[in-house]
Formats: sequence, structure tokens, C-alpha cells
Amino acid sequence: MRIDKILVANRGEIAVRVLRACREMGIRSVAVYSEADRDALHVRRADEAYPLGPAPSRDSYLRGDKLLEIARRASVDAIHPGYGFLSESAAFARACEDAGVVFIGPRSETIALMGEKTSARRVAAAAGVPVVPGTLERLADGALLAEAEKLGFPVMLKAAAGGGGKGLRLVNGAAELPAALQRARSEAGNAFGDDSVYLEKALLRPRHVEIQVLADHHGNAVHLFERECSLQRRHQKLLEESPSPLLTPELRERMGELALQLVRQAGYRNAGTLEFLVDAEKKPYFLEMNTRLQVEHPVTEMVTGLDLVRLQIGIARGEPLPFRQQDLKQRGHAIECRVYAEDPEQGFLPSPGRIVALRVPGGPGVRDDSGVYEGYEVPIHYDALISKLVAYGGSRAEAIERMRRALAEYRVLGIKTTLPFFERVLEHEDFLSGEYDTSFVERLATSRPERRAERPIDVAVAAAAIHAFLDRQAVRGAAAAAPAVSAWWGNGVREAQAGRL
Repeated sequence: MRIDKILVANRGEIAVRVLRACREMGIRSVAVYSEADRDALHVRRADEAYPLGPAPSRDSYLRGDKLLEIARRASVDAIHPGYGFLSESAAFARACEDAGVVFIGPRSETIALMGEKTSARRVAAAAGVPVVPGTLERLADGALLAEAEKLGFPVMLKAAAGGGGKGLRLVNGAAELPAALQRARSEAGNAFGDDSVYLEKALLRPRHVEIQVLADHHGNAVHLFERECSLQRRHQKLLEESPSPLLTPELRERMGELALQLVRQAGYRNAGTLEFLVDAEKKPYFLEMNTRLQVEHPVTEMVTGLDLVRLQIGIARGEPLPFRQQDLKQRGHAIECRVYAEDPEQGFLPSPGRIVALRVPGGPGVRDDSGVYEGYEVPIHYDALISKLVAYGGSRAEAIERMRRALAEYRVLGIKTTLPFFERVLEHEDFLSGEYDTSFVERLATSRPERRAERPIDVAVAAAAIHAFLDRQAVRGAAAAAPAVSAWWGNGVREAQAGRL
């Protein structure tokens, strides 16, 4: 099957990532953008770009009808959904199939089966894969309390559709259930267009380990080993690494085989990820399947040497996988830090605004997948991820050393980011020993870091960057309407000039 032109139905760094693969493969690319993303990097990198509509995702990136209309106008052969938005929408995948456009992902019926969490749990149980105790059906509001009491608090209230920590709430007792239900349904409806929920027993301080899989249309299925994803805030991942410090070779082999059992049971095709919780006794329990490319896929690419987006496109074209399980090996160690426009000292509150200056790290073993540039205005309407910083080394110790160096080089001025948080993480004894779990970030947040005195050189760099940025705006004839620098930065420059920093 020929695929000569692909529409990327997404934004940000993942859109840029897919566009790069298209360029390498000689495939023409089409970007789409909301009004808030008119000047986004993915728009600049594509061969063609089309407007979708207003900033809210429900009026733009979640509008499958608009995406298919653009696909028809642009005469594309396929659509790559990235992650989030419509990537796990069986209805959108089916609409693509009906329109004769290849959906780069599993078939619509497979997404309906495995992308919906309760049905995926039923498939896992049928395949003999252990699941986290909980309900196997979507629940009406009136049934939630009885089921929660049957499971025993604490429980997890979870969106049946989608993933990424959206529509997910920990409920410690009956009194918390009504408010948690309202928030979970609202968040799930906004993110996925489906507010259905179900319940799982909350495992205390588990490890979150996932297995990457690939399956073609010729009966070949492989796993690409694991990613450790236990470092999370509000059930959304912040840092991932591979190999997992937890897994023994025997447990790695067992979890890989469990994942393939489930892939075969579901008749799965293309790339997917099976997420597991591992308890204190190192017993794995299937949690859910993400029927799409994961945010953290670069970690797997670094330790396997494979390009997952190219492989996705190849599978969609009907090509067989060019390897078997016995050909695959983990080499070295990779760590990914998700750089968010958030303030970690204020509970990871979003920090949208203009990036006044940007210096991206480089050097041996460092990769930065980014969707921003200097002067870019980070919008408030979407996920706050601005880049994914990945460090690779021959060992975990070397990967940590390289990540420390990369974090020290990284400079983003004008907005708050999670970069200082990762510097703390990579110095923490629990992380260094590999003895951390899903409660790590919560525990770290309770121990406030000492206020670090800014070095004079850092203050000078910040002031110079702001001055240079405003000068560039003036040269472009925009002096009269130069973008406002945040009060935070303005105060910082005044304090530096007064010698108080």
C-alpha cells in the first residue's frame, strides 16, 4: 500500500516528531492548527498547513469531521494521530476507514476493544493476564458507592476512555466520592469526548512499568522491553527510564510474554503499550493498554536503536516487521525528563507565556524533542509539555550523569518550567538507588528545597537575554507593541540591578 502524503492530526512536539519521520521517508506532510497554534513549530515544519478552528480542543483538534475534510482537500493517503486528542478514538479511526484514509494505528474495532479500559480488562482476564482488582464494566453514578465499598477504600476512579492521567482520581473514602466523580467525568469528557468511568482497587506505593509492543499484519508480534514510569504527579508521568531498575531478567521476560499474550488475544496491529502495576512482592497486574504511540517512546528508541514512527508507518503500509523477538536487545540506559511549562514550587501550576530566551542542551547522548522556539508563546489551552529531554549512556550511572549535565545546560527564560524539579530528582538518594515508586513525587514535594542563591552570571544572562529579545522586537518594527515581560522577570531584573540577587 502506498502512503505518499500524511496528515498529522496533532500539535506540539509529537507533531514535530512525526513530521521529521515523514521528511526522512520522503513522505509529504500536512499540519493542522488551531487559532492558538498559528505560529507553532509544527506548522512551520510541515509541507502544508491548514487551520482547524478556535483554540479550544473541542472546536479544533477533537473535530474529526474537520480533520477528514482537510484530509480530502489535501489529498492525503493517511492520518497519524500522535497521542492524546483523537488517537484512541474508535469512532475517528472508523471514519478514516470509511473515507478511504489509512489510520496509522490499530483498526477501529481493536481500539474499541483495547482503548476502552473496561473491555481491555476483560480481554486481559480472558488471556490469563492478571488485572488490578476492580470493575469490568462502566458504572452508572448510582452503582459507584456500592462497588467502591465492595472493593474497599482507597479506590481509583478512572476514565474508561483515553489515558495520560486524565479523568483519574484517588478516592480515600465515601465522602470524597461525589466530588471526585464530578471532576473525573468533567475532565474525561473534555479530554476524550467520553465521560464514562469505572473503579479499581488502589494499590499502595506500586511501581508503574509498561511494555512497548509492535505487531504487523503478517502475524509477527514483538515487545520492545519495558519503561519504568513510576515518577508521576497527579497520575501523569514526569520521568521515564529504560531498563527499569526494578525488573530482574526473569520478571522482564515474564512481563514481555504477558504483553504478547494480550496482543495475540486482541488481534492487535501497529504500535501499542501495555501498562502494568507491580506490587511490593514484584507481582505484575495489567492496568490498561494505550493503543497509540506513547509520549515516552524516545526512551525505547534509544535503548533499541529503532525508530517507532517509521515502523508505525511501515506497518500501516502493510510491510512486515524487519526483525523477530530474538533479534532485539536492550543496550545501555535511557532517561527522559518531560519539560513542562509548570511551576513545581506551586504544585505544578501551568506557567504559560512567552519564551524570552531558549538554550537547548546537546552533546553526546542527549536528545531534545521539542515543539517550541525562542519567542514562542506557550498557550494555556493545551497540555503544558514543551519538550522531552532524553539522556542515553552505557549504564544507568552514565545516563544520570549526562542528564545532570544536560539539565545544567538547559535554559528557558520567561516562563517557569520543571527543569529545577528534575535537578532535585537526580540528586535524591531514592532515585539514585532505583528504590522509588508512584508516591515519590508526593513525598518529595513535602520536603521543600532550600532556596538556591542565583549566581551573578545567571542574573546577568537573564537580564541580557531579555534586553536582546526586546531589541530584536524593536528592529522588526514592533517596538511600540513589544511583548510584555512577565512581572516575575521584570522584578528579577530590577533586583539584579539593585544588587539584591
